[in-house]
Amino acid sequence: MKALVIGLGSMGKRRIRLMKGIDPSVEIIGVDTNPERRAQVEKMGCKTYRSIDDARCEKPDLAFVSTSPTSHYAIIKSLLGYKINTFTELNLVSDGYEELMSMAKESGTVLFLSSTMLYRGEIRYIMEQVESFKKPVSYIYHIGQYLPDWHPWEDYRNFFIGWKRTNGCREIMGIELPWLIETFGKVKSVHSVSQRMTELDIDFDDKYFITLTHEDGTQGVLAVDVVCPKAVRYLEVFGENLHLFWEGNPKALYKFNHDTGEKEFINTYETFEHMDGYSDNIVENAYVDEMKNFLEVVNGREQPKYSYEKDLYTISVMDKIEGIE
Repeated sequence: MKALVIGLGSMGKRRIRLMKGIDPSVEIIGVDTNPERRAQVEKMGCKTYRSIDDARCEKPDLAFVSTSPTSHYAIIKSLLGYKINTFTELNLVSDGYEELMSMAKESGTVLFLSSTMLYRGEIRYIMEQVESFKKPVSYIYHIGQYLPDWHPWEDYRNFFIGWKRTNGCREIMGIELPWLIETFGKVKSVHSVSQRMTELDIDFDDKYFITLTHEDGTQGVLAVDVVCPKAVRYLEVFGENLHLFWEGNPKALYKFNHDTGEKEFINTYETFEHMDGYSDNIVENAYVDEMKNFLEVVNGREQPKYSYEKDLYTISVMDKIEGIE
């Protein structure tokens, strides 16, 4: 099997490294216009090309698209034209969705969309607890990290999280909303307020307070920001006789035991991997599991946990939060 990895930045390199661990027999071919990035990946033992058209001679079976979100549509359209099964990182915008879904259906090609949080052990536990509880719940959730610290090795103004259309707050929403909607249901109403707190060279608000009312009556409060000096992901889910706490990493998931009056640690991993240089709330296991899901979908043995159809709805909620008509 041959796999293209398109976009050889930090995420593209992660996909290469993880794929080598999942199946060393897969031949990985990198694609990037940047010669320095291609040279780095060649040192990892991969052949590289400047463009998809150039790499087509390798006759790849599948591709991972790890470029900036606004470039995804044109790249995916090109891949589907060659009938290459495609995995893409978060899109954040719905450019060409209907066309891409139609192309994939007509050609019988897999169109797979990343939603890494759905593969986390902690999230699966929270989802199971809420589903089995069968009573009303509410949640409070704060997610934030200082924008320049996301990729400290590059200027945030040159990275898509520093651009208005795909800004860092929207990126956080794109990561978190899929699992929140999957857990608590579709959103009945949205109320949000936002403002600028930092002196960063950006043209978008850097903090949002959001109230979501779901169709079953569940209410949630989200605080989303690119302001916090320390990366934070803190969640509480509560209802009568249910209280869950999560601080964003595998070592910090708790359930309150009413009988003992204590919080009890919930272990959802036998082992977990974390890459140096990233916040402790980024766990490699989930990236591996979604890549394995993609491979099984390509082989016809599994269904994807997320889809472009679901993402159209998620993006509509994000647009309401940001006040985009």
